[in-house]
Parts: sequence; structure tokens; C-alpha cells
Amino acid sequence: MAAAHRIPGTPAGLSRRTVLRRGTGLALGAAATTALPGCGTNMSDGVGADGRVLVELWHGQTDTGREAIEKLVTEFNRTHPGIRVDPGGGVLADAMLQKITAAIASGSFPDIAYVFGSDLASVARSPSVVDLTDTVRSGPLPWSDFWAPAREAVTLNGQVRAAPALIDSLAVVCNKKLFREAGLPLPEPGWTWAEFVATAEKLTDGGRGTFGTGWPGVGDEDTVWRLWPMVWDLGGDVVSADGRRIGFADVGVQALETVAALAKDKSVYVDPKPGSEQMYQVFLSGRMGMVVTGPWQLPDVQQAKIDYHVVPLPSYSGKPITISGPDTWTVFDNGPARVRAARTFVTWLSRPAQDVRWDVMAGSLPLSRGTQALPAWQAQEARTDGLPVFTRALDTARVRPVHPAYPQISQALGQAIAAVLLGRSTPVKALRACADEANAALLIPR
Repeated sequence: MAAAHRIPGTPAGLSRRTVLRRGTGLALGAAATTALPGCGTNMSDGVGADGRVLVELWHGQTDTGREAIEKLVTEFNRTHPGIRVDPGGGVLADAMLQKITAAIASGSFPDIAYVFGSDLASVARSPSVVDLTDTVRSGPLPWSDFWAPAREAVTLNGQVRAAPALIDSLAVVCNKKLFREAGLPLPEPGWTWAEFVATAEKLTDGGRGTFGTGWPGVGDEDTVWRLWPMVWDLGGDVVSADGRRIGFADVGVQALETVAALAKDKSVYVDPKPGSEQMYQVFLSGRMGMVVTGPWQLPDVQQAKIDYHVVPLPSYSGKPITISGPDTWTVFDNGPARVRAARTFVTWLSRPAQDVRWDVMAGSLPLSRGTQALPAWQAQEARTDGLPVFTRALDTARVRPVHPAYPQISQALGQAIAAVLLGRSTPVKALRACADEANAALLIPR
């Protein structure tokens, strides 16, 4: 599997996907709603002096991700002589929302940008974001061939507001050595959260400085998205059916009680810093028995020479469920010619032949079943222990709603989880405070 992508100068445990999950993005407010349609159309027809239509791409990638997308752009430009994609602009993905916010406000934005799925609803408030419904649903790759999480992550109010760019899932990676030393069998599919808590307690040894598991504790999106599968499994949802309140006011308490049990047993390492790099370093150093993570972490696990085992997330019901956090290629309106060219590029990029190269090089999962069936992906799974568990998990994965109030809901729940992890509040009190703040955000007209 491709090496995890790191921002230069960051600790080794900080993978690209860890960075990408840091923030939900609260910055895009009035700027997005006041931008005028077509305000970025400062080229008369989008055709450059060389006769080709220019497409400005802000890809947001670094290291191997950047190398992968630039190789694909080079091939696209060679095989599409009427279009020239320029991948040189923009910023790294974790700063993309702020960059796009400023670009929309100034009326000078790219044709395509890599936008986190959790930020899409806020960005799509701008009329300069192109509706891709017809593009993806009538493209050469059947819309139904994409995994359900990929489809749901780009759909807002029945319209497809972006193209899927990347997909992942959460599972549990176990240190087999620590399990053997504790005399514990490795967990199997269908295990429960009660078994997870009990196993974490048995894996914990204060004298040796080992922890059963870890959880990000700063209250950011990395803290939050691990809880949603628990909420969904208990019959709750992020937002209620009427859209006026949260959908986890009751079941959220039970999910937080599981978190509280881990904290009470002192079997959870609570990472005090954004990015979760310390939590991953504890696991990579052989001092953590289980870590909830995604496929992006496997290269670091292998490099650390951890003898590992991957198992699906536990549940309360015994039925498989997980979360996926897809990201997007969002297209902006810089005039008809550039929009057509941008549509052509994102369509080409999502086809299995290109997608599999992006997935293998950039360390993500296949966007579609068509990509999954390719020999290149099958070979990738065969040489990467545990990777098929993450791919199979896409069958039962769900996504966070594409909702403009999601950042506020996430922030409120993140504070609740952190308070419980640190013993500063009970699950009931923490959830009540979360509900008050999140419900108020949902009542704001948008």
C-alpha cells in the first residue's frame, strides 16, 4: 500500500488522513452566500492562447498523493489535447476550506478543488458551485456502481454537488503480540462494544505503560466521527427526521457510557493534541492493544513492524456497521467552456482505470465496485494484510449528513465526548449540553 501522506515537518505518526480529519470547518459563512454567480469568469471563453481550455485544479495533496494526482493529470492532458489541467494551485487539503472561502469572496476561484465531505454543504451554498447531477448520473461509470457512501457524501437535497474523490472506512487494528501476552483471543467479526471494553481493560497494564485502546480527546472531528457508528447502530441519527433537532438525544447517552467505561477503567489513551499523532505513536511503539483507524494507517503499522490483525468495528447489535468519510472534487463555474472541461476531467478521474491508480498510490479505497474488481486492486489487497476488511466494510458503511449545520453539531458532540473521556462530565450531562448547542444551530435558517 502507498505510504501515508504527511505534511512536511510533522511527526511520523501524522498521516494525511489524520490531518484531513482535523477540522470540520466553521469559516464559510456569508462569503459563500454573497458571491455572485459567475464571478470567477474573468476569461472570455476559457480558451487559452494555445487553443486549449484551461482547468485550474487545487488538489490539496502532498507527498505520494501529490505525485499520484500529477501523474494522472499528465496522462489526461496527453490524451485530451483540447484541455489543459493545471495542478499547481491551491493549498494543502486541511487548509482548503479557508482558501476556497477567500476565493469565493474575491470572485477568483479554481475550476476544481478537493473539498472534505464534511465541508461540502457549506461550500455548496455558493451559487458558483456546479451541479454535477447530470454529469455523474449519465457518465460512462454507472452511478449505482459507486459505493453508497460515495454517492451519499456528494448528494445534497437530491442534487449531486461534487464528484467522489476519496473513500475510506473505520475498523480496528489489533497488536497480536499484546493479545498473546495477555492470553486473549483475537476479536472476530460480530463482536460487541461490551467485548471491546472488556478486552481493552485486560490489555491495559499500568506497570508496563500499555493501553487497551486510544481515542482523540481534543473534541475535534477526529474525536467525533468514531462515535457515529455507535449512534447509528443504536437506531439514532445525526439529525432527526424533521431536521429541527439532533437524532441522538437518547441513544447518544448509551454511546457515551461506552466511552465513559473505557475512561473509568483507565484503559483508553486520551490523545491531548489535535491530529491524533500521539495516539498512533503509542500504538506504533507497541504500547496499545487496539486502535480504531482507517486504511491510511496500515503503511505506518507495517513500517513499525507491528504484527497486526484487522477486524470490523464492534457493535451493540452484532450486525456490521462502520463510518466512511468520503472527500470530493468540487467544480466551480468559471464559464461554460471551463465547466465542460472540468466535468470531463472529474468523470475521467473516477473511472476504474484511473481510480485504481489513485487508490494504490494515494492509499485509499476503491470508489466503485468496478475498481474493486480490477486485478490491480485485487493484487493490492493480496499484498496488504487487513486491507480487504476495510473494503468489505464499505458494504455497511454510512456517512455523516451533507448538512450545513453539521460543523456545529460536530463541535458540540466533540466537546461532550472530550468531557466524558477526561472525567469532567457524565454522559447524561454532556449529552444534554451537546443537545442544547446543536439544536440551537439546527434552528438557524439556511
